[in-house]
Amino acid sequence: MIAKPELIKKLKGYFDLNIYETKVWLALLSKGISSAGEIAEISGVPRSRTYDVLESLEKRGFVIQKLGKPVKYIAVKPEIVIEKLKNNTTTHAEEKIKTLTGLKDTTEYKELQDLHKTGIEPIKNHELSTSIKGRSNLYLQMRAVMETAEKTIHMTSSAYELSSKLKLFKDVFTKLKKRKVDIKVMIGDSEEDATKLSKKLGVEVKSKPIHARFVVADKKELIFTIKPTNVHEDFDYGVWINSPFFTTSLAYMFDMAWKN
Repeated sequence: MIAKPELIKKLKGYFDLNIYETKVWLALLSKGISSAGEIAEISGVPRSRTYDVLESLEKRGFVIQKLGKPVKYIAVKPEIVIEKLKNNTTTHAEEKIKTLTGLKDTTEYKELQDLHKTGIEPIKNHELSTSIKGRSNLYLQMRAVMETAEKTIHMTSSAYELSSKLKLFKDVFTKLKKRKVDIKVMIGDSEEDATKLSKKLGVEVKSKPIHARFVVADKKELIFTIKPTNVHEDFDYGVWINSPFFTTSLAYMFDMAWKN
C-alpha cells in the first residue's frame, strides 16, 4: 500500500501522529489484521521501528494486539478512534480548566502577581504603549482594560463587532454597572442597530457617524484598532496606550459627539 503523501500529512495533523505512526495505521487499516513484518513491508516503515510504533498506537487506542502466535495486530475502526480522541480531548480540557480556575488560590499565583507588580511599577506611563496582534488578543486586552475601570468607559465600535462578541461585552458591562461605572458606547451603524444593542447589552448605545474602534478606561488607558472588522482576525491590529494626557482629550471629544 502506497498512501498519498497529502493524505498522510493531513491525517498526521488531524490525529496528532508522527509520520511512522500514520503510515503504520494506514497500512493496518488497508489489511485489517497483520503481523509486524507484514505491516513493515506494506507501510515502508523500517521493521526495527515498526514494533515501537505499534506499541505506541496500541496505547493510544488505534490498534489492538490479537492474542496468540504469531502476534498480529487489528486496526481499530476510524469512527471509534475519533470518539475516543474526542472524549480524551474533552477530559483533558476540563482538567486544564479546573487547574487554571484553582490557580488563583495558590502561592504560585501570588508570586506571579508580585513579579508583575514589581516589574510594572518603575515604568512611566508614556512607556506603557504596545501593539497587539490578532483579534482574540485584542479582545482579551480590551476586557482586561475595561475591567479595571472605576469611573468611566468610552467605547466606539460596530454593530457587527458587538454582536459577534455579545457575551464578552455583556459580561464586562454587567460587572462595571454593579460598580457604578459610567458606560457610553457609540456605533457607526443605524439607530435601529443601536436600539437593539442597547437592549441586549443593558447599556446605552448611540448611533453616530463615527467609524472607529477604541476603548478608553477612566480617561487614562486607551486601546484602538488600526483596521476595520472586515479583515481576517489574524491580521487585526491594535495599539494599547497608557497616557492620561492623550486619552483625556479623546474622551472629551467623545463626550461632545455624545451630546450633539
